[in-house]
Amino acid sequence: MSFIRSLRRVVRRTDRRTVDLSHPARSPLGSAVVNCVVYLEGVRQTGNCLADEAIRRVRKTGDGFVWIGLHEPGPEELVGVAELFGLHPLAVQDATHTHHRPKVVRYDDVLFTVLKTVRYIEHKELTATSEVVDTGEIMAFVGPDFVVTVRRGRHGSLGPLREALEAAPEQLAKGPSAVLHAIAEHVVDDYLAVTDAMEVDVDAVESAVFTEHARHGDAGRIYQLKRELMELKRAVAPLERPLQALATKPSPSIAPDIQPYFRDVADHLSRTTDQVTAFDALLDSILQAHLAQVTVAQNEDMRKITAWAAIIAVPTMVCGVYGMNFDHMPELKWRYGFPLVLGLISAACVFIHRAFRRNGWI
Repeated sequence: MSFIRSLRRVVRRTDRRTVDLSHPARSPLGSAVVNCVVYLEGVRQTGNCLADEAIRRVRKTGDGFVWIGLHEPGPEELVGVAELFGLHPLAVQDATHTHHRPKVVRYDDVLFTVLKTVRYIEHKELTATSEVVDTGEIMAFVGPDFVVTVRRGRHGSLGPLREALEAAPEQLAKGPSAVLHAIAEHVVDDYLAVTDAMEVDVDAVESAVFTEHARHGDAGRIYQLKRELMELKRAVAPLERPLQALATKPSPSIAPDIQPYFRDVADHLSRTTDQVTAFDALLDSILQAHLAQVTVAQNEDMRKITAWAAIIAVPTMVCGVYGMNFDHMPELKWRYGFPLVLGLISAACVFIHRAFRRNGWI
């Protein structure tokens, strides 16, 4: 419990008031608590109560469970939760920090889950600096008689999910693992929604690259979309194996009749992973096609420059010859010499120009 002791020292340094953290009734869960509800046979019990009172109420009767929701908790709130529910210090340490890989870890009879939440950011037009995907985190501690959810980020609220679950008490009556399934399903459904929205951006970039007036700035848009897609991939790909384990391997934290529901979530996640992989490969192809177009355009420009340089070389050569100051040069004293030279230069330039146009250089 060294991590818990270190967190205590942090709390005491930041708060001059003496707080007895060993007493659950005075654990400083603070304003980070969004909701604290007792469920009995899937039905929400009336009345608001503190976390310590709720868990004592559940354990006294041996029925139901407590669901506590936290948003952006600080170290002091997590210390209180850890001591109240007996959470493992390593899991609490993970919940204190952000930017973790999605994972599912079991500590004795408590299942600790980290899920990445995503949100699609609407934009009129994709640019080289557009933010497309915003990410957050939901961490869940699932025990025999409690669920503690920790949410970090500006989105991913679980309020609508809680209301939907409360409207289906027969599902909620299956225990804390039903809440974990609902959270996982909610997160994966958001993955699907974001992936479908990003498909529009991928199609727009593809159409822009293959139009006749493709812009040289399209490479920046493609790279930006690939970076945002990578952000989504970091949220989706690592979750496949943990979800498959929840769906197939027996666990004391997961009710047997909940496991088939996790299989459905795992199937949806596989679909999302396939889409993300396909988009990534398509963007690679689009980028290669764009670079090939740029190369072809540069070659065409070079051919045009070369053709015009060859045309200009004719008058340059003739005028250079007649610009030499020699007394004895042919036709210097002839009256029609100058018009004849201009005519020959014009005829040569027209001939060369038509030859280059016929070959597609101009």
